[in-house]
Amino acid sequence: MKVYDDKHIKNVVFVGAHNSGKTTLAETMLFEAGLINRRGSVENKNTVADYHEIELEKSNSIFATPLHTEWRNYKINIIDTPGLDDFIGEVISSIRVADTIVTLINGQQGVEVGTEIIWNYIDKYRKPTLFVINQIDHPGFNAEKNLNSIRNLVGNNAVQIQYPIKKDGAQCIIDVLKMKMYKFSSEGGKPDKLEIPEDQKEKADYLHNELVEKAAENDEDLMEKFFENGSLTEDEMRKGIKAGMLNHELFPVFCVSALNDMGSGRLMGFIDNVCPAAADVKIGESTAGQDINPVRDEPTILFVFKTVHQPNLGQVSFFKVKRGEIKLNDKLVNSRTGETETLNQLFIMDGKQRISVSRLTVGDIGASLKLKSTETNDTLHTLEKETIVKPIQYPQPRFKKAIMAVNNKDEEKLSEALKKIHSQDPTVEISYSKEGRQLIVACQGELHLAIVEWILKNVYGVEVNFDKPKISFRETIQRSANANYRHKKQSGGSGQFAQVHIKIEPFYENMPEPEGFNIRGKEEVKLPWGGKLIFYNCIVGGA
Repeated sequence: MKVYDDKHIKNVVFVGAHNSGKTTLAETMLFEAGLINRRGSVENKNTVADYHEIELEKSNSIFATPLHTEWRNYKINIIDTPGLDDFIGEVISSIRVADTIVTLINGQQGVEVGTEIIWNYIDKYRKPTLFVINQIDHPGFNAEKNLNSIRNLVGNNAVQIQYPIKKDGAQCIIDVLKMKMYKFSSEGGKPDKLEIPEDQKEKADYLHNELVEKAAENDEDLMEKFFENGSLTEDEMRKGIKAGMLNHELFPVFCVSALNDMGSGRLMGFIDNVCPAAADVKIGESTAGQDINPVRDEPTILFVFKTVHQPNLGQVSFFKVKRGEIKLNDKLVNSRTGETETLNQLFIMDGKQRISVSRLTVGDIGASLKLKSTETNDTLHTLEKETIVKPIQYPQPRFKKAIMAVNNKDEEKLSEALKKIHSQDPTVEISYSKEGRQLIVACQGELHLAIVEWILKNVYGVEVNFDKPKISFRETIQRSANANYRHKKQSGGSGQFAQVHIKIEPFYENMPEPEGFNIRGKEEVKLPWGGKLIFYNCIVGGA
C-alpha cells in the first residue's frame, strides 16, 4: 500500500447523536472511493464499521472503529464512533487523535442532547470541526431548524457551505463555495454539476459573501485582499476557511443524504482540499510540558489511544504516530513500564479487516498485535529519548453495581475478564470493597452495564449476577466519656482485685498527649476508609 506523507493524511472522526447516520456515511464514503464494491447498511448488518457480534445484535455502534479511504491522492483515516452517551469513552479517545471532527446532525431532529455532550469535549480540545446535516431528502427535513440549532450550539461562526433544495422533483444541493448546483438522481451517486438557478442566485450570493467575509477574518493577508477587491478567489477562500478551522473559530456546514449517496463525494473533496492535514495540527504536549513537534525526521513517538481484545487475535493496540515514523520490527520503549516492545506486526484497519504495511509516517494511524505490556494511554518512544504524551482524561463513572459470578468456580475467570474489559474501555472501573466484601463494577449507565454483562457471557463465558453495593455505615466519637470497672473476687488465699479506668475522646491532628496519666504504650491504627484510632496504655496502679 502507498505510504502517504503528513501533508496528504487527513484524520477525521465521525461523531454525533444516536441515529445521526455516522456509520452509513462512512460506508458511503468507502463505496464512493471504490474500496468496497457494494454498500452495506445498518439494517442489513453488513457495514464495514459495525462488525462486532454485539453491534450486529443491537444494530448500534458500540465501539469506535478505525477505517480508511483514499480520495484524489489523499488518505482519509476515518474513525466511526458510537452515538450513545454510555459509550462516551470511545468518542473521547477518538477526538484526541483527530485532526478534524465531522459532526453529523440528524436532519429530522437538529442538534440533540448527545450532540451537546460531544461538543463539550470537542470544544475542550479546540479541534477543527465541520457539521454535516444528514437526511436532506427525508420528508421531515427542516433546513432552517437544523441550521439554527447548530448556531445555538456554536454561535454565528457556523457558516453554510451548502444548502439543499428540490428542483424539478430532484434533490439538489447549492454549494456557495464553488457557486454550483449539484443535481442528484433518485439513486444518488455522481451528480450533475449545474449553474445556480435564477431563483436561488440572490440567496446563494448572500451566503457566498458571508463565507468570503468569514474566511477573510482568519488571515491578515486575505483581509487586505478582501478590502482591496471586495471578494476572494476560491483558493483564497479555502485558505481562510482552513485557518478559521485551525483557530476553532469557523465551522463549515454541509448537507448530505448518507443513505442515498448524495453529497458524500463533495464532502470528501472538501476534506482533501480544505480540512487540516496531519502536518497542520498544533504542536502536542508531553506530561513534562515539552512540545512534541509532528515531524518525520526526529525520534519516533507513538500514542496508544485504543485497545481491543479479540478472541481470535488477542490484544490489538491502535496508535497515532505523533512524531517520526514507525517501520516493521522497530523496537520502542513503553514510557510507563520501561519495557521494550517489538512491533513485529503493523497494520491499518478497516473494521475487522487488517491490511499489512511496512511503514507508517508521522500523523498516520495504525495498529499492532500482542504488545506485551502496552495499554490505552501509553506512549512508545525510541530508546534514546523518553517522552510521555499527555494521557486522555475520561469521565468519572455514574453507575455502580456489585458483581459476582453465578458459578463460584468462575470468580478468577471473572476477575481476568473484567481486567480486559477495563483495558478495552477505561470508563469501566473495577474495584473491591473490603468493608462490603464485594467486587464493584462502575460505568456510565445501565446500557453500559448491560454491554459489560453481554461481553462477559458471550465472549468470556462467565455468567454473572448484579446487586446493589453495600453501604458502609460508620460512627465516630463526638464527645469525651469516662467509665470504670472494679473486679473483686475472694475465694480463699490472696484473692483477685483489679480496677480499670477508660477515657474516650475525639481525636484531632496534633492533639496533645493525655495529661495526668503514666503512659506505658501507644498504638496507632489507620482505618481503610481514612480514619485513625489511637490507643494509650496507661497503668495507674499495681501491686
